[in-house]
Amino acid sequence: MTGTPAKLGTRRSTMATSQSRTVADRITERTGREIDLELITSFGDVTKAHLTQLGGTGVFVNALRDELEGGGIDFAVHSLKDLPTTPVEGLVLAAIPERDDPRDALCARDGLKFADLPAGSTVGTGSPRRVAQLRLARPDLHFVPIRGNAETRLGKVGSGELDAVVLAYAGLGRVGRQDAVTDVFGPDIMLPAPGQGALAVECRTERLADDLEYLAAVDHPATRLATAAERTVLAELEAGCAAPVGAYAEYNDGTLRLRAAVVATDGGEAVRRQGTAEIRSPDDTGAAVALGRDLARRMIAEGADRIVAEAFAERDEEA
Repeated sequence: MTGTPAKLGTRRSTMATSQSRTVADRITERTGREIDLELITSFGDVTKAHLTQLGGTGVFVNALRDELEGGGIDFAVHSLKDLPTTPVEGLVLAAIPERDDPRDALCARDGLKFADLPAGSTVGTGSPRRVAQLRLARPDLHFVPIRGNAETRLGKVGSGELDAVVLAYAGLGRVGRQDAVTDVFGPDIMLPAPGQGALAVECRTERLADDLEYLAAVDHPATRLATAAERTVLAELEAGCAAPVGAYAEYNDGTLRLRAAVVATDGGEAVRRQGTAEIRSPDDTGAAVALGRDLARRMIAEGADRIVAEAFAERDEEA
């Protein structure tokens, strides 16, 4: 071990501390740098409001960024899908570690698959993106908003309050609850949130070149490439993590394939597009951003921005 332990800022939830500890251990293994976790409470952790009412974007990250800017921590670990796409002056994404499985998972009573849920079954999820895409596939199901950590949500199925819940597969793995999964949604059924399954290591810009250069040891170029394309779609649509936008990029043998969808929350309308780009190297994020921008603009020409705006209007009316 070398030097005074660095301070990694993380939310207090079991999932957040688990994923932050994984990043910390990986840094230590690769660089010898000792890391201590600093537990921080975000607004998203304490509010009782549904995230759709709050807009979603930033509610889990602002407290960590305040600590970064104030010098209380050296760097922070976020779930990338929670991170706003607009850059913050003075802060930089120092690393995006290798992504876990980005798919969404169904956790249903009696081991049921999605296709086997009886008509009228009640499915809980706090994500308009999930509701929109699942309603498109199964308009006969009843979707209800829920909050709470993974155990709380799974408990609603165990108690009989809900027939099923939908959660991120990677998140369930991080808290050791993949045993609850009864079905997994491939991207042909439901595209994940941009950046889902990936983490983001953020620090102050001037410190990255000064004393935090070791954070690059956990960066995964292929993951950074794919998520750059996905998050560009979100940025071009001027949408946040609470918007009904799905995007998923895969990098293989020099080709980046990007798929994206914007689906009305009632499942009545959808705009889907896909595209590819030749990538000279996994560090060529400029090409990934260009692909995301081109795809988003083609979707906007087909009305995707209108669907996003209508979803936000519905959210504001409900609030």
